[in-house]
Amino acid sequence: MIDRNQQWRLARTPPAGWPQADDFAWHEVPCPEPASGQLVSRTIYLSLDPYQWGRRRSGVEKPGDVCHGRTVSQVVKSRHADYAEGDYLFNTNGWQAFGLTGRDISNFGYMHPRRIDPGIAPISTAVGVLGMLGLTAYSGLIIQCQPRAGETVVVSAASGGVGQVAGQLARLKGCRVVGVTSTPEKCAFVRDELKFDSAVSHLANDFEAQLASACPDGIDIYFENVGGKVYEGVLPLLNRGARITICGMISQYGNTDGRNAGELWMATGKPYFDRLGVQAHSLFVGNFVADHQARFLIEMAEWLKEGAIVYREDIWSGLEHAPSAFMAMLKGGNFGKTLVAVAKDPTRT
Repeated sequence: MIDRNQQWRLARTPPAGWPQADDFAWHEVPCPEPASGQLVSRTIYLSLDPYQWGRRRSGVEKPGDVCHGRTVSQVVKSRHADYAEGDYLFNTNGWQAFGLTGRDISNFGYMHPRRIDPGIAPISTAVGVLGMLGLTAYSGLIIQCQPRAGETVVVSAASGGVGQVAGQLARLKGCRVVGVTSTPEKCAFVRDELKFDSAVSHLANDFEAQLASACPDGIDIYFENVGGKVYEGVLPLLNRGARITICGMISQYGNTDGRNAGELWMATGKPYFDRLGVQAHSLFVGNFVADHQARFLIEMAEWLKEGAIVYREDIWSGLEHAPSAFMAMLKGGNFGKTLVAVAKDPTRT
């Protein structure tokens, strides 16, 4: 048993704006010991996601807390009846090399451990396409928006973790899928590898015109990950009875003027919503775990096996790079699902 644990803790409640290096503090502490009903696991992959910044800015995480994050880990010591040493888990160790899971541990709630079978898919997918990320895309696109064959679906941040899955799910449902992303490389990935019907760069000077050209029959479903300029370009193209799922508004997460991104988003869209009968759904994946996760895991595993859904990961090596990876991800510097490889993956050759 290794006797030292490395952690990133929140150093302060962050000021307005984007993350800074001073928001995080590195600590080395004794490795935890499990009590009855608990286990210690070694973090292999740490998931970095935009929602984590909201937790820190809002005060859900307090200075001194280990930064929150979902993880893939391997049990190294267990006093938990349901898990043995060597088991691979989806759990919530956070930004640290080793974590406690189980009785009296706050991360045990609805994110209770799930054993991972390396024979089904690479274990990293448990915090990606086969994890909360994939369930987020599934819940927003399939359950909330209920796509019908022939409809036009627009997905923002289309090359990111959630966006790439949401768009492919829409394609499997027979929809015309348009992805909005940034660089030519990401546009090519969305078109050529994810098989979207079209990809548009929000960096283009004529972005609005390009989006309109890609959606000649208007937009029936919009999967919102970005807000801002992209959202404003979508609004005039919405069809009557369109549906929107609001997964995130990453372009607004660095606001420094005190504006509430959600209220601004709704105020901007309200004239269109009222006139066209648009349904806008706020998306929180925790609301879908109990009723939909089991079916999602079966369906997604089959789609992956068939090659009907593909995915791309953006993996940073070493826990020490977590803050840099997090800051890059929030500003669009990632290409695919952002992960930190904290320890060697024993299942990869």
